[in-house]
Amino acid sequence: MTYNAPKVPRILVVDDEKQILEVVKAYLEKSGFMVMTAENGRDALLGFEHFPPDAVLLDLMLPDISGEAVCKKIRAKSKVPIIMLTAKVDEENIVAGLSLGADDYVKKPFSPKELTARVKAALRRSGFTAVSERIVAGNLALNLEKRSVEKDSITIFLTANEYNILELFMTNPGKIFSREEIIENAKSADFDGFDRAVDTHIKNLRKKIEEDPKNPQFIETVYGMGYRFSGTDND
Repeated sequence: MTYNAPKVPRILVVDDEKQILEVVKAYLEKSGFMVMTAENGRDALLGFEHFPPDAVLLDLMLPDISGEAVCKKIRAKSKVPIIMLTAKVDEENIVAGLSLGADDYVKKPFSPKELTARVKAALRRSGFTAVSERIVAGNLALNLEKRSVEKDSITIFLTANEYNILELFMTNPGKIFSREEIIENAKSADFDGFDRAVDTHIKNLRKKIEEDPKNPQFIETVYGMGYRFSGTDND
């Protein structure tokens, strides 16, 4: 099976306002990014270690560790682009943040569209290869921009949850995802949130993309662990 997948930009978004996290996450994912969120400085630093991002969106006003302190700790070990999200509009605070190593800042309230453009610009400046719009695995092709899927050059219909799961798999070939990770990373607004719902979505997805759903070529079950997308034939 031929497999062609881009390196998908991984973005860490840190903000203590859940609504902001949800909006930014949804907008970035729609633009083809993989997103992890954190609501405080401690989780941000842990997330940075376990989910090495290609860019960080960092609120300065966090409930535990200040955003400035988080920025300083990240910058001490990495050159990853850091964009500050700040309600502090005075020049002194902005200059202070930039002096700690932040690359850019966006004032709250902000436009998600503008924020996404800032992220893309920061990635370009850092030398990150732009995300491809199309991922191909054998006779299966996924278009990230159009959120569409083709099998043998024919468009197939997927529900929002099925598409999100397939995108998660195809942008991370070979990685094993637990049911909990699939729920966290691929759920849409109508996802019921139960582990077994994942199995149902996988079953329906296999019916649509596999030649033989009972002997899947793309979506493999890793017993006791979860599922993964295979980029090789099961010979």
